[in-house]
Amino acid sequence: MLVSKHQDAISVPQIHSLEDFMANPPEGMEWVDGELVEKTGMTLKHSEIQANISFYWRSYINSSQLGGKVYTEVPCRTNKQGRRPDVAYLTPELVAQFGNSAILPQSFPLIAEIVSPTDLAEDLFLKAQEYLQSGSEEVWLVFPESCLIVVMTQNQILGFKSGDVVCTQKVLLGFSMRLEELLGLASP
Repeated sequence: MLVSKHQDAISVPQIHSLEDFMANPPEGMEWVDGELVEKTGMTLKHSEIQANISFYWRSYINSSQLGGKVYTEVPCRTNKQGRRPDVAYLTPELVAQFGNSAILPQSFPLIAEIVSPTDLAEDLFLKAQEYLQSGSEEVWLVFPESCLIVVMTQNQILGFKSGDVVCTQKVLLGFSMRLEELLGLASP
């Protein structure tokens, strides 16, 4: 079943299970609660923040020579769903193991989800918990309109607001950036 907020028909392969999704993940779709769901709600601001986080994480891994790769909208499997995190980091060890796969068979170690106007906060916190229960070590929930970033790990939840420096807690240790820069609010 295809769940979409759009009235137009979308042509997608026949997907009836998580295994079908894993074998052939349709672009822009997730497998959630036994249904194929279109990821919607991308705005210019959302896209800019996604690009910023991807750029800054990638720049950090390059300058610190940590290795690994940063991805956007790439499919992964959690314990029970097929997801597409907005931004995700894969360690060098996992790149060596899964770098040529069409879909990562587990959650990424570091994930950022940017809240869209259509997202419900409760759903995002549940998604973050799902990632953490499926192998993620750290999940960032980015709230553009309220200028907040919530960083979740297995042991803690930290909140960052305007004026704060956001920093990683478990993955990409040493990365830090002013919240305004990540959200594209800093003046050049």
